[in-house]
Amino acid sequence: MKNFLCMKWGDLYGPEYVNNLYASIARNVTPPFRLTCLTDDPAGIRDEVACFDCPTVDAPPPYDNTGWRKLVVWDEQVADLEGDVLFLDLDVVIVGDLDPFFEFGEGFCVARNWTQMKAKVGNTSVFRFTVGQATHLYRNFMADAQPILDRYDNEQIYVSREIERMTFWPDAWCKSFKVHCIPPMPLRWFMEPRIPEGARVIAFTGTPNPPDAARGEWPLKPGAPAYKKIYKHVRPTSWIAEYWK
Repeated sequence: MKNFLCMKWGDLYGPEYVNNLYASIARNVTPPFRLTCLTDDPAGIRDEVACFDCPTVDAPPPYDNTGWRKLVVWDEQVADLEGDVLFLDLDVVIVGDLDPFFEFGEGFCVARNWTQMKAKVGNTSVFRFTVGQATHLYRNFMADAQPILDRYDNEQIYVSREIERMTFWPDAWCKSFKVHCIPPMPLRWFMEPRIPEGARVIAFTGTPNPPDAARGEWPLKPGAPAYKKIYKHVRPTSWIAEYWK
């Protein structure tokens, strides 16, 4: 059994993200497999997905509802899972075979953070862990979160620095839509984003998300200066509809 895990809380992502993720996994993995979703609202999620309550973390707002919440996967028990689990963010687009993610390396394997290539930091959009592997990450945070929040900018830096052993996936497997798919300026105004050779998972960190990128939209944060529209530009990306459905 290949176990996959995702998390959905709040209203940022609807159930279609979980449903698309399940279908995408099914098209790109050798069965049997299972997708488990930790969520505060299972409404609309397809029956094939095993839904469990989404635990919280003991941290002051707004940290309790940010990526720090992913630390719950380092608890002694996660839902009813055991053994190796592949975690996927809801906004990834799967474009290739997922079987190698269960065959590569041992223990904690993670995508390299594309904006900190020399810092040896993982990007937790795509990572494999063993249930109960590093419970100190969860236990220490729950015991006293503030010193950890003061020291580390985000959850993935904390995990990268405090876990005993970390292995990066081969660089070709996991790519960033913004970093690797969208052409540089000024070509992004004229050329459609492409899938890098050898990619298996495309991560959509921040904006645009997959539906926005498919339409050729790059939303700006409220109050962002208008000049950002010059370089925050993406052409309609036709291949997203083929893979994210």
